[in-house]
Amino acid sequence: MPIYVYWGENDFAIEKEVVALRSRVLDELWNSFNYTLFGQDTPDAVVQGLNEAMTPPFGGGGRLVWLVNTTLCQQCPEPLLVELQRTLSVIPENSFLLLTSRNKPDERLKSTKLIKQFATEFRAFDLISPWETELLVESVNQAAQTVGVKLTTRSAKLLAESVGNDTRLLYNELEKLLLYAGNNNKPLDVDAVSELVRNTNQNSLQLATAILCGDTGKAIALVTDLINADEPGLRIVATLIGQFRTWLWVKIVTESGERNPVAIAQAADVRNHYRIKHLQQEIRLISSGQLIACLPILLELEVSLKQGATEMPTLQTKVIELCQLCRGN
Repeated sequence: MPIYVYWGENDFAIEKEVVALRSRVLDELWNSFNYTLFGQDTPDAVVQGLNEAMTPPFGGGGRLVWLVNTTLCQQCPEPLLVELQRTLSVIPENSFLLLTSRNKPDERLKSTKLIKQFATEFRAFDLISPWETELLVESVNQAAQTVGVKLTTRSAKLLAESVGNDTRLLYNELEKLLLYAGNNNKPLDVDAVSELVRNTNQNSLQLATAILCGDTGKAIALVTDLINADEPGLRIVATLIGQFRTWLWVKIVTESGERNPVAIAQAADVRNHYRIKHLQQEIRLISSGQLIACLPILLELEVSLKQGATEMPTLQTKVIELCQLCRGN
């Protein structure tokens, strides 16, 4: 009755965990008989998945049934809950049920409580916030050890600054560094990393700061550098939206009279409360009204890019608009 529940926005980390689970559970010779996945677009995906999980595996190895992007832990109609109650406790020991979702499970739901009761693993795969430098460096060191790349303290920090919280990009860059290192057992220094790895994450955060300061010239230059470095526009916008939302929450909670940095950090979803003082310093000259007005512009920008707008002129136009708004023009 092994049940695995993975959720979070770190798609790459979830993919790696699923690959590892498949290799543990399935016999390659019987893979086509014992591995089934059901997407959201599959009619009666949950019922079909549960029925499949009840079927003993053929041949060697176990059976793996994967409900992809399931909403069972966010909403669960009564008939599905009854089906879960009937099925979960009697799934064969060599049949594995995997549930994945980008959204955090609602632990108030009966379905979530039931699934958690039977789950072998119930794990979150969240992205590390771009400003949590210590966690990013720790993540780089762990990934480097997995891939087999030796880094110095400074080169690990530079790599963390360069890739930010993009786990897929981190592993891609580490594979590149592994090829570069060859048979050299010495840790790669800063020069090697700076030569082979392009820094885009830090520039996206610098772009957010330039916009906040109303520095149009610097902001446009950063947009140009990012696009010329093949940084996806939607990734740039995602960083901007995350940063402006954080600034807005810190501003609103601070203006409400809250002085406790721990409470402000909790309200703004900032993991490190020691960062609150720095954030407050950054937004001291801008009003909450200006920050609120920035979000619709950023959302318009995101929609435009998703609809296929040309990245460079679209980003430049909206960045100019944002800079003017932050300057109070």
